[in-house]
Amino acid sequence: MTAVALGATMALAGPVGLAHAAPVDTPEPSSAARTTASSSAARAAAAETSWAAGTRAYLVITAPGDTTAVRTAIANNGGSVFAAYDAIGVLVAHSASAGFAPAMRAVTGVQQVGATRTSDVPADAYNPALPPNPSQSPTTLTESNRWDMTQIKADQAWAVTTGSATVKVGVLDTGVDDQHQDIAPNFNSADSVSCAYGKPDTRPGAWRDIDTHGTHVAGTIAAAKNGKGVIGVAPGVKISSVRIAEQPSGLFFAENTICGFVWAGDHGFKVTNNSYYTDPWQFNCPDNVDQAAIIEGVRRAQAYAEGKGSLQIAAAGNSNYDLANKTTDSESPNDSTPVTRTITNACIDIPTELPGVVTVAAMGRGNVKASYSNFGNNVIDVAAPGGDGSYGVYSTLPGGKYGNKNGTSMASPHVAGVAALLASVDPTLTPAGLRDKLNSQANDTACPADSRCTGTTAKNGFFGEGQVDALKAVSGSTPPPGAYFENLTDVTIADNATVESPITVSGVTGNAPATLKVGVDIKHTYIGDLKVDLVAPDGTVYTLHNRTGSGTDNIAQTYTVNASAEVANGVWKLRVNDNAAQDTGRIDAWNLTF
Repeated sequence: MTAVALGATMALAGPVGLAHAAPVDTPEPSSAARTTASSSAARAAAAETSWAAGTRAYLVITAPGDTTAVRTAIANNGGSVFAAYDAIGVLVAHSASAGFAPAMRAVTGVQQVGATRTSDVPADAYNPALPPNPSQSPTTLTESNRWDMTQIKADQAWAVTTGSATVKVGVLDTGVDDQHQDIAPNFNSADSVSCAYGKPDTRPGAWRDIDTHGTHVAGTIAAAKNGKGVIGVAPGVKISSVRIAEQPSGLFFAENTICGFVWAGDHGFKVTNNSYYTDPWQFNCPDNVDQAAIIEGVRRAQAYAEGKGSLQIAAAGNSNYDLANKTTDSESPNDSTPVTRTITNACIDIPTELPGVVTVAAMGRGNVKASYSNFGNNVIDVAAPGGDGSYGVYSTLPGGKYGNKNGTSMASPHVAGVAALLASVDPTLTPAGLRDKLNSQANDTACPADSRCTGTTAKNGFFGEGQVDALKAVSGSTPPPGAYFENLTDVTIADNATVESPITVSGVTGNAPATLKVGVDIKHTYIGDLKVDLVAPDGTVYTLHNRTGSGTDNIAQTYTVNASAEVANGVWKLRVNDNAAQDTGRIDAWNLTF
């Protein structure tokens, strides 16, 4: 269940492995493979002077405020203070002594002590290598209305607002490629940081991506509306990267999350996205002394951030697991050797099940639960597109690239983007107010014929309060009747054949506009074979694409048509003619915006 939707070794959003996210369309290289291999001899020597084999990390929890006495006790019991968060009474201590934790638990004023991992702290913690700064590839991709954005009506919300540059969203993840052409315009380097290992590293570039997951998440939230590549849900807000994944493991330990939440509170983040779970435990149980300290430490940090005005949004996980009826955990600890253990609902997925955190389930295309998404009545708050199978969420990747991923890791940033739009139209909203708005604007989604889904249409275990709706979030209403129409039914395009996909328009007064928007999503392996026309209700043909593009794959584009001579109401058709053999495809979806 770990946080990301990456590959096979991260704790991303579900109990799947490294990136506990969910299956991805195309597995990316692990963070270990992407980590710079060129640490200098001086760096290595410096690390060796501070690090010893057997060094473990601990949370030492005491009363907030002056921690001087506890710091002294840490030193006296064979430990050192690696990081201190006095405002919440949490110290991160390192020690190679097996007796450190029992000794500290006996110290007056110490409330809890818990190991945060079952493996050694890496030597890199003492002199961290900077992540690579990838070379950038320019793109020829132009923006289009992708299925995930139209599903939550983000494309219509942009007519109301694209978000305010005064709203800061923190991406707590594997890092973000701040140089990416679609992220750079909205990137806020001043408030970006690495929290890997549990304390802030403010060196320029420390926040960069050690994998691909964080960059993908950032693009879904706020890729710029600049004519290139993709558009994020809130393309006018600012993105800050808080890298909490360590290298080379790519794992997200409790001290890293604590550092990230405190940083979010102190730096004015209105929203944070958390597409991961806190390693090494898929679920932390309060009857385990170590895990109880993890729960308390991260809970305090979340409460601190919320008290400073920051709302945390988190992925529910990708194990198709009922979070309301927990029985076993076979994925933990993921930093050493997992074992199968019996658990109860008292054991929680952190941070998504902490009080105040918005828990997000994933949907596929349409009003369906994504096959991998975790669920649970009274656990899931809202749902959003996360992709499933061939319908992935398309977003930014490091180096100026783009690609698909599936996971609750991909659903959560859609919700973070909607929350950022809400904060843009009403800057006075508190975290509690944002939570209420997210719940009230969501579209009720009924349970399918699946006995695992319990609850009502208004609130159930698969979709919570429903699927988020960006347009309702920013306008307080549903789309104007007749303003937007779409057809999501696939139509196969065979060789040397002509096919049509209809949309019935009703409720629109008068003629179509001179700027009728026609969004086209065609999957095909040779678009030079295709002629694509919009056919008006009276039979008038408007050519959109006429056998250009040669062997390029796919048409994902929004066309503007002067249809002012046409009566708006009636059956409009997208007609596709394949004029050659060998390459086939399908009309994936298309839409009309009046």
